[in-house]
Amino acid sequence: MGNCTEIFLDERKPMMILDPYGGRMRKIAEDDSPFPHRGQSVNVQHLNYWSDNSEREANRKLRWIQNLHKQLEPFVANTPRTGYINYKDLDLWTNDKDYSYSAAKVRGEKYFKGNFERLARVKGKVDPGNFYKNEKASRS
Repeated sequence: MGNCTEIFLDERKPMMILDPYGGRMRKIAEDDSPFPHRGQSVNVQHLNYWSDNSEREANRKLRWIQNLHKQLEPFVANTPRTGYINYKDLDLWTNDKDYSYSAAKVRGEKYFKGNFERLARVKGKVDPGNFYKNEKASRS
């Protein structure tokens, strides 16, 4: 992980949050609730902050995160990478206003694994007019 250390030393405001999973979480099956990441040992969240709103700086910070993801690939359990739905991760999900089920399924399985279809059916019953939509929403 030497390269990861260097990546953090070269950046001004990087952050990595490690949330330990396991224990009792593992006793609940992945499909017993919408949250499927119960078999993981740890959840890793990478953050980077900046106040310069220029496109150049935003692109630089996004490249930093993408480079960190690449450096961490040998150490993570899932390929392709999965994520927690409440973390903004442009590499996992951007819908470009495409709320179709087929597009959402490709992205949604990265967050909900095998639970996505069941969640989409529930959303279809609760929100048949697709009133609740956001950048991570699906139309069922």
